[in-house]
Amino acid sequence: MSTEFQKVAHAAREAAAELAPLPRAPKDRALRAIADALVARAAEIIEANADDVERARQQGTSEAMIDRLRLDEARVAAVAEAVRQVADLPDPVGEVVHGGTLPNGLELRQLRVPLGVIGIIYEGRPNVTVDAAALCLKSGNAVLLRGSSSAYSSNTALVRIMQEALEPTEVPAGAVQLVPGETRDSVKELMRARGLVDVLIPRGGASLINAVVEESSVPVIETGVGNCHVYVDAEADVELAVQILVNAKAQRPSVCNAAETFLVHEGVADAFVPRALEALREAGVTVHGDERIARYGEVVPVTEDDFYAEYLSLDIAAAVVGSLEEAVAHIRRYGSGHTDAIVTSSQRAARRFVSLVDSAAVAVNASTRFTDGGEFGFGAEIGISTQKLHARGPMGLPELTSTKWIYTGEGHLRTSEGTVVAG
Repeated sequence: MSTEFQKVAHAAREAAAELAPLPRAPKDRALRAIADALVARAAEIIEANADDVERARQQGTSEAMIDRLRLDEARVAAVAEAVRQVADLPDPVGEVVHGGTLPNGLELRQLRVPLGVIGIIYEGRPNVTVDAAALCLKSGNAVLLRGSSSAYSSNTALVRIMQEALEPTEVPAGAVQLVPGETRDSVKELMRARGLVDVLIPRGGASLINAVVEESSVPVIETGVGNCHVYVDAEADVELAVQILVNAKAQRPSVCNAAETFLVHEGVADAFVPRALEALREAGVTVHGDERIARYGEVVPVTEDDFYAEYLSLDIAAAVVGSLEEAVAHIRRYGSGHTDAIVTSSQRAARRFVSLVDSAAVAVNASTRFTDGGEFGFGAEIGISTQKLHARGPMGLPELTSTKWIYTGEGHLRTSEGTVVAG
């Protein structure tokens, strides 16, 4: 482990211990100081970002990816506003999850506490640098940020500004750290920093997440990969199903809760598929369909890889199935456990689909695009967990905490005969 990495990791560890007991007010003041600094120093951020954009162009990066990378005054202002919104959210730290008095008289409480030091490994957009830092600080955690090398200049500037904004506050400036280095070696150091880092959260594509899960000795919360499905049941309202499908796919195709496959029951295929193909074509979507889908219009022949794909583009795989159970089997085989939807007018079919599909979120007669912390009503999120431990689904502030058990007695002693009270 390099000296540079050890320095920032130990600084984060020390800061986490100072940050954990702070009440809400000083954390909120610190977040608002960060927001103000981002706006005041927007020109500095944009200048650093211009270096990243120019380097990306020289490397032949697509304009779509450059747009995700680019920061301007309006985008910096939006990032700052997001920080202020985090400051306005309830503080989960100290919340009593469970409490009561045991039969032996001990008072027992389970409290939310920070996780400690959270490592975030992410790709692309530099706004994630600020979003992740704000969420971690609000929940009482220090953060080690390892963003994409393509945004290194932007991330360096953003972290420096956040640290300097924290210096006059009660929140230690060391609570926000950028992992030094632009090579994969720095990522490996973060993944192997067990004892210094309490948990890693990767945000990005499947290859990034799989690499972190397979190579990390630090506990990992998987987020983001979304091979989401829309199943159109035999008893679906066809026009409603078309609207939901197009929204799920085309409203914003580059995000993890966009639909990547649609399945349609053979009993409604004649009515639904021609209308769906037309609507998707109008939305600019390319359909990769099986032989039964191809009977209704021109499609690209689907492959096995297509069914596994998280396209993040205006592409969608499609198949006709013989039953709800066949649709569920398809989802279990190819899905990522993110979000899957059913469109049906049958309550029985809806209940069965919900009970059989093992995903973080299941939608009934609604677009997959609603799987989001903001849409669910609990504010910002660090990502969407597709695993079952420690969190599942959109991860807001409570999911960035653990718990601590506290019990209080009056001289309680445990003996072989039971509990006695001393004195």
